[in-house]
Amino acid sequence: MQDTSHISIEPDEDFASLFEESLKERGGDGLLKEGEVVIGTIVQLTKDFAVIDIGYKSEGQIPISEFTDAKGEVSLKEGDKVEVLLESRENDTGMVVLSKEKADKMRIWDEISAACERDEIVKGIITGRVKGGLQVDIGVKAFLPGSQVDIRPVRNLDQYLSKEFEFKVIKFNKKRGNIVVSRRVLLERQREEHKKETLKNLKEGAVMVGQVKNLTDYGAFIDLGGIDGLLHITDMSWGRVGHPSEKFNVGDEVKVVVLKFDPSQERVSLGLKQIQEDPWHRADEKYPVGARVQGKVVSLTDYGAFIEIEQGVEGLVHVSEMSWTKRVKHPSKMLEVGKDVEAVVLDIDPKAKRIALGMKQTEINPWTMLEQKYPVGSVIKGQIRNVTDFGAFVGVEEGVDGLVHVSDISWTQRIKHPGELFKKGDEVEAVVLNIDVENERFSLGIKQLIEDPWDTLSERMPVGSRLMGKVTKVTDFGAFVEIEPGIEGLVHVSEIKDERVENPRDLLNEGQELEVKIIDINTQDRKIALSIKALQHEGEDDYQEYLRRQAENSRARLGDVMASKLRR
Repeated sequence: MQDTSHISIEPDEDFASLFEESLKERGGDGLLKEGEVVIGTIVQLTKDFAVIDIGYKSEGQIPISEFTDAKGEVSLKEGDKVEVLLESRENDTGMVVLSKEKADKMRIWDEISAACERDEIVKGIITGRVKGGLQVDIGVKAFLPGSQVDIRPVRNLDQYLSKEFEFKVIKFNKKRGNIVVSRRVLLERQREEHKKETLKNLKEGAVMVGQVKNLTDYGAFIDLGGIDGLLHITDMSWGRVGHPSEKFNVGDEVKVVVLKFDPSQERVSLGLKQIQEDPWHRADEKYPVGARVQGKVVSLTDYGAFIEIEQGVEGLVHVSEMSWTKRVKHPSKMLEVGKDVEAVVLDIDPKAKRIALGMKQTEINPWTMLEQKYPVGSVIKGQIRNVTDFGAFVGVEEGVDGLVHVSDISWTQRIKHPGELFKKGDEVEAVVLNIDVENERFSLGIKQLIEDPWDTLSERMPVGSRLMGKVTKVTDFGAFVEIEPGIEGLVHVSEIKDERVENPRDLLNEGQELEVKIIDINTQDRKIALSIKALQHEGEDDYQEYLRRQAENSRARLGDVMASKLRR
C-alpha cells in the first residue's frame, strides 16, 4: 500500500458536511458499505492512477482514464473531491476497490429515474443502429425503437446517426438496465402546440411559410406548423414540373398560399404559383404577332412541338410550320426535347393560353423566289420523285416538287395511270404552267412541250378529206375511228349507210380498218364527225349541200352522244 502519511489535507467545510451526511446514511456507525457511492479526496495523481482517500483505513486507486473528458484530457488536481463507488473494502493488496465510472453511471441512473418521475426531457446522442431501432447515449445506453424516431415512418435511420436530440423516457427498469426512449412523443406534443397556433391563422387566401415534409409523384406535403397541406404538382409553377423533386428537397422552407381549407377534415390545399402573376396576363403585349422569340423544346407530339418561351408560357409549332421545303413526317426528325430554337409568333390567344409559332418563318420562303427563277412557260428538267394515281411529282430543286397532272401528260393519249409511262427516278422535261406561292403548289406539263395536234387538225385534215382509220370502239349509236394516233372521230349510226342500221356491231368490228370521210371538225370541243356513207355520194351535184346538212346533224348527234356518255 502506498504511504500517504506525508500528505496534508486541509479541512473543507463542504466536504465535512458531505462526510457527516454519508455517516448518517450508514446508520451513524461510520462503517462503509460496499456498493455505496461515497465522497473521496484525491491525495495523489500519477501517470496511470488517481489515489483516493474515502476516510477509510486505506486508500483506493482508480485508473486515470476514468477521469478523462470527451477530449481525452484530465482536469484534476490533488485535493479535488470526487464521487466514487465502493466496490470492495479491501483487495489482495489491502486497498479499497473504487470506481469513478460506476459511480457516474449510478448517479445518471438516479437522475434518469428522477426525470421519469417528474416527466422531464432527457438529451442524448444517437450512437448506432441496432435491431429494431437506434442506440442512444443519454449518459447510459438507451434504446430508441424505429417507430418512435419520428411522427411518420422513417425508411433511412442512418440519417440520424451522431446527432443530438431530446427524448422522453417511456420505459425504465434500473435492475435490468433497460431504458426505452421516444422522440415521437415529443414531436407529437410539439405538433399539437404548433397546430393550435397555426389554426388561428389558417384560412383561404392566407400566405404562410412551411417546411417540405414529404415528396410524392403528385405533389409535396408542407408542414405549416402542426398541420400538413398538400402542394399539388400543378400548383407549383406556371410552367411544367415533371416531378416535385425538380423544385424541392425535403426540409426546404417555402412560402405558399392557402387555396382551400376544410376544418372538419383538416385538409389544406396549397399553391405556390398563385403567389406570382400569371405570365399569360400580358403575354399578347410581350409576344405580339410577328415577334421573334427564343425558346426550348419541352414536348414532342405527332402533330408538332411545344416550345417554352418563358416559364409557364408555351407555344405550339405545328409540323407544317417547321420547314418551307421539307415534308416533316414527325417533329422528332427535326427537333429534340431540350433543344433551343427560334420561332415567330403567328397567333396568340391569352385567354385560351395558346400561342401558334412558326420555325420556317425565321427564314426566307424559297417559294417566293420560284416565280423569278422559273417563270410560267419556261422548261425545266428533273427527276420523277413519286408517281400517284393523279400524276407524277418532278423534283424542281431541293425540297420543291412540281406536279405533272395526268391530264397534262399527253394531248391525245388516254392515260389511266401515270405509272404506264413513268417510274420513279426517270428524268423528264416539263413546262412550268403555274406557281401558287400561297398554297405552295408548282404545276408542270409535259404535253405542253409540243404543239397541240388539234390546233392544226383542220389544216392537215380539212372537212371533206378521205382517209383510212381503225375502229377502236363500237357502240349502239355508232363507232369511234382513230384517224391519227390519239385522235378519234365518231361515225354515227346514221352515217354508216343510207339504209337504217339497227345495230352497228352487225357491220363494224373493233380493230377493223376502213375508209371514212370527215364531215365536221369542232376544234374547241375536240370532236370530229366521220361518215362512211358520204363516200358513196361523192360527185353528186348536191353533194356540198348534203355535207352541210350532215355536218349540222352530226354536231347535234355528237353533242347528244357525248352528253349521254358523261351522264353514264
